[in-house]
This record gives sequence, structure tokens and C-alpha cells, in this order.
Amino acid sequence: MGRKMMDENRILQGFHPSGTDNRIYRQQPLIDCLYEKCNREHKKAFMDTAHKIFCFIVVPGSVFSWLTKGFSYLIVCCYCTLGAFPVGSVIKYVGYMERMTESIQTLLGIFGSFQENEKFLADYLNFFDIENDMYQGSLAVEKRSDKQFEISFRNVSLRYQGSSDFALKNISLNLRSGERVAVVGMNGSGKTTFVKLLCRLYDPTEGEIIMNDFNIRKYDYRQYLNLFSVVFQDYNLLAVPLGNNISCDASWDKEKAEGLLEEVGFGKRYREMPKGLETPIYRNFDTDGVEISGGEAQKIALARALYRDTPFIILDEPTAALDPIAEAEIYAKFDEIAGDKTTIYISHRLSSCRLCDRILVFHEGRIVQSGTHRELLADDTGKYYEMWHAQAQYYA
Repeated sequence: MGRKMMDENRILQGFHPSGTDNRIYRQQPLIDCLYEKCNREHKKAFMDTAHKIFCFIVVPGSVFSWLTKGFSYLIVCCYCTLGAFPVGSVIKYVGYMERMTESIQTLLGIFGSFQENEKFLADYLNFFDIENDMYQGSLAVEKRSDKQFEISFRNVSLRYQGSSDFALKNISLNLRSGERVAVVGMNGSGKTTFVKLLCRLYDPTEGEIIMNDFNIRKYDYRQYLNLFSVVFQDYNLLAVPLGNNISCDASWDKEKAEGLLEEVGFGKRYREMPKGLETPIYRNFDTDGVEISGGEAQKIALARALYRDTPFIILDEPTAALDPIAEAEIYAKFDEIAGDKTTIYISHRLSSCRLCDRILVFHEGRIVQSGTHRELLADDTGKYYEMWHAQAQYYA
């Protein structure tokens, strides 16, 4: 009992992802209200199903059971009276009949369980049956060892479904193979939307995106996605062993995974893990799991992106949860780690832009400036100059 109470307290104190918000903002009344509403709906569905099962399966099954038992006793006794078998065999034959009856009842019970669970599974099954209406393409992506993939945006605009405003408007640019590109701008300026279009998580409302002379819609969808490794702002690690989180597979290359963890600055923490890559992340399913900080999780996400070894690496706020020293170390190493891959950084920390070949400045869904750090800083009327000095004044 003590162990159970301790585990419950640990969950309430924040080991559960929503536990901290729940306690700080006193959300329990809201959760209780939502739970009660959900419970009422499920209870009604359960009662409707239970009523049907009782009327059409339980009652007929019970009646069938009693009638079968009575009939089996009658038949066995009649045959015994006629001398077909000795009195001592009555119990044996009655037992056979009862086992057959029980088997039939069990079968009816299974059908009843199917009926009971069907209502609760229907929503999930309907969700999985939703067809993806995005055109999947059929053109094979060329396998190039030199990673020479050039992508061009041609007057690309995107308006999210249900919105009257464009999230991006008339974006035109070329991404050269092996280039280091920084994407900066105010919140809501379209930076992440640009990345989602690049990865073809959405198709443009207007314009087209070309890769090596072909519209990306023509490429096999799965093969095209395999060109990208992305660390999104809302990345997610699973409550599985560390090795699985890095490889995103049932197995992993130990030497490669350990080398990448060292390169992204997770080496010291990793060496403290007694099970190494077998160490479970979080305690959702394993009490021996390891809780990690936001910065540590971000380093694992970076290692996962590098492990995939794709031609494009996209980092959306890759160091937002890191301290300044860890951030400086990663940026100092990352150019070497990325090698000949095309790398796109999205960051609000403009110091990282100095390492890039080109900076794209987004504002209100458009690219308002493009150039190197030195070129953009020389324009004292530009948006980049404004953002740079807004940050720099606090470090002066």
C-alpha cells in the first residue's frame, strides 16, 4: 500500500507530463468536469450496449443453458432406463453434455464482448480509415551519394484551411546543395510554415516547389520525406529505450549512436546511465526509466536528426532549451558534424546566424531580406538590423 501511495504522489508531483500544470493552475476541477462529461457519454453508450447484450445474448444464453441441461439429463436418464449403459455412466455422459453447453455459452459470451467493445473502438477505427487526400506521387527520388539536391520555391503561397489570410505569400528562393541557411523573423512570420512546405507536410495553395527539375508532388511521398531530418519546436521523445529514440527503429548502431551523443554534448549524462542505450527514457512504462531535462531531451532530438544521415537537416529552434555555454559548443561543432548536408536553422538567437552562408528574414509571411550577416547588418533600415540590436542592447 505504501509503495502504491508513493507512486501516486510521484505522478501528482510532476512525473506525469501534465502534473505540474495541474498543480500550479489548480486544474483539477476542470479535469473533473471534463472527465464527468466524458464519463456520462461513455456510460450511456455502455448502458445501451449492455442492455442489448443482456436482452439478446445473456437471457437467451441462460435459457439455452438450463434447457440444454434439463434435456441432457432427460436423454441420459431415458437411455439408462432402457439399459443402453449402466447407472454409473450417467454422471460421465451428463458431464460431457455440460461441457458442450459451457463451450457454447463461452462462444456467445465472446460475441457479446465484440458487441460491447465495438462502440468504443468505432471512433478509433474510423479515424484510422480516413484516407490521405494528399497526392502521393510515383517518381522515384534519385539516390545520390554526393547529396546534390537543389530545391526551388517559385511564387509559393499557403493559406491554411479555414483561414482567409495567407500564412506565406509569394515565396521565391533557391536552396543550394550543402548550403547553411538561417531563417529568422518575428513570431508568426511564417518560418515554421516554410519548413513544413519544404518537407511537404502541406502542399502550396499557390505556386510550386521544384527539386532537381521536377515538382516535388511528382516524387514518391515516402521517398521524398526520407530526404529530411527535422527537429521541430514541438519534437517528441518516446518512453522507450534511448537507443530506440535515436534510431527510430527496433535496433541501432551502438558506435554511431554513442558518437553522436558525444558530439551533441550528451556524453557526460549518457555515461551516467547504467544501461547505456538500453536505458528507458521517462517512467511512463518502466519504473527504472530516467527523467531528463528539456535541454537533455533537445540534445537527444539533435542526435536523432543526425543519426538518420539525410541530405537535409532542419533545426527549428534547436537550442532553445540549452544554456548559453551548451549552445555555443553545439554551434561550434555543428558545422563540422553536418558535413556536406544542406542545413537550415530557424532561430530567435541571432548569434547563430554568423555561422550561416545566407540569412532569410521573414516578416508577415514574406521574405523581406536575404544575405549574409555582415550584409544585412549594414542595412540600418532593415528588419534584421532592428532585431539584432534589440537583442544586442541587453548584452552591451
